[in-house]
Amino acid sequence: MELWYTEKHTDTVDFSIKVKKHIYSEESPFQTIDFFESEEFGTFFTLDGLMMVNEKDEFVYHDMITHVAMATNPNIKRVLVIGGGDGGTVRELTRYKHLEKIDMVEIDEMVVRACEKFLPLTSSKLTDPRVTLYFEDGLAFIHGKENVYDLILVDSTDPIGPGEGLFSEAFYNDCYAALSENGILINQHESPYYPNYAREMKRSHSKIKKIFPISKVYQFHMPTYPSGHWLFGFASKTFDPVKDFNPSAWEAFGLDTKYYNTDLHTGCFALPTFVKKMLEE
Repeated sequence: MELWYTEKHTDTVDFSIKVKKHIYSEESPFQTIDFFESEEFGTFFTLDGLMMVNEKDEFVYHDMITHVAMATNPNIKRVLVIGGGDGGTVRELTRYKHLEKIDMVEIDEMVVRACEKFLPLTSSKLTDPRVTLYFEDGLAFIHGKENVYDLILVDSTDPIGPGEGLFSEAFYNDCYAALSENGILINQHESPYYPNYAREMKRSHSKIKKIFPISKVYQFHMPTYPSGHWLFGFASKTFDPVKDFNPSAWEAFGLDTKYYNTDLHTGCFALPTFVKKMLEE
């Protein structure tokens, strides 16, 4: 008998992966956590039946959520990750030796502990001495903080369930207050392709651009996310990710990346016409 994992990308589009073994399943207070072994994608991890991370393409997401901001302002010292329970975003941040403080706030401790057991590829740097883990609601954690971080990375699920509040205007206002005068916010910005995702993309962008003087969107190819065409938002008080991009400073860090590079940095902000029109609506 064959075992297949299937995720509904829309009511009429399914995405399926042949599974070798279902290795873990648990109900946390917030969501259903599952881990599978597959031939094509290695170990992969789902929340409420939706693909979060797999061993084959995780580097794409984690490169792009981290390095674009670090190459725009190489002097970032204090970073907050909201979500990111698999640890991949923190792993990329710890490669920057000059970072002084990396806080990660994840509402569901069971996600982190399961990833430490089944996905060491992404979770292996959560014990770095600069990393502090907080198992609480990111909305409550950031509320009332002022001038604490140089960079906030919102590594969230889609705007349903535990991740819903991380797409609200109140949350983006709190992020603005918590950032330093040169602060940068990177947020998971959904996809422009299928209507239900595109709607959330437009809603997020319209909220952020009311708050931050610089608000851009960049794209990357994520094979196992719906449509494969995915976006991050870049918002800042002072730094423009294209005009202020500092390729030589970033290259001086000497990082060996699998997806991100300095040519790609500028190119990822060049959006297709249909996406630009959506964001302008």
